[in-house]
Amino acid sequence: MIRRPDHTSDRGMSIALTHVLTIGITTILIAMLLMAGSTMLESETERSTEAALETVGERLAGDIDNVDRMAAGGTGGANVSLTSDRPRTVASTGYTIAALPEDQCQEAPLLNGSNPCLELDATSTDVTVYVPVKVTDGVDLEGTVQSGEIEIAYVDDGSGPRIELTEADG
Repeated sequence: MIRRPDHTSDRGMSIALTHVLTIGITTILIAMLLMAGSTMLESETERSTEAALETVGERLAGDIDNVDRMAAGGTGGANVSLTSDRPRTVASTGYTIAALPEDQCQEAPLLNGSNPCLELDATSTDVTVYVPVKVTDGVDLEGTVQSGEIEIAYVDDGSGPRIELTEADG
C-alpha cells in the first residue's frame, strides 16, 4: 500500500495566500496608476494655463497697440482710453498682469529686451508668461492689474507720454 502524506492542514493556506498576494499586487498597481494620472493631470493643467495666459496677453497687447496708434494718429497731447474685457479666470485660476519696462523683459524667455512686455502670472499655479508689446518710442507702459475689465489709457500730461493699465470701474 502506498502511503500518502497528510497534507490536509496545508491546502487551505495555499488558496488564502494566493488571494492575499493577488489583492496586494492589485492594490499597488492601482495606487501607481492613480499617482501617474494625477501627475499627468497637473502637467496638463499647467500647459493649458500657459496657453490661455498667452492668448489673453496677446489680445491685451493688441489692445495696447490700438490705443497707442489711436493716440499717435490724433492731435498732440490727445488722451485715449479703451476698456478691455478679459476673462477673470483661466484654467480655474485667477491671474495678475504687470506692465514691465524693456530692461526687465530681457530675462524673459524669447524676449531680447528691446520692447516692454506684459507679465501674466497665474495665482494658483506656478505659471508665468511674458508677452512683448510694441509701443511708439518714448511712450512708457505702466501698471499692474488683476484679471477682468482693464482700462488702457494713453496719458500725456506733460511728464511724458505713457500708457497706463488700471482696473476698470465696473
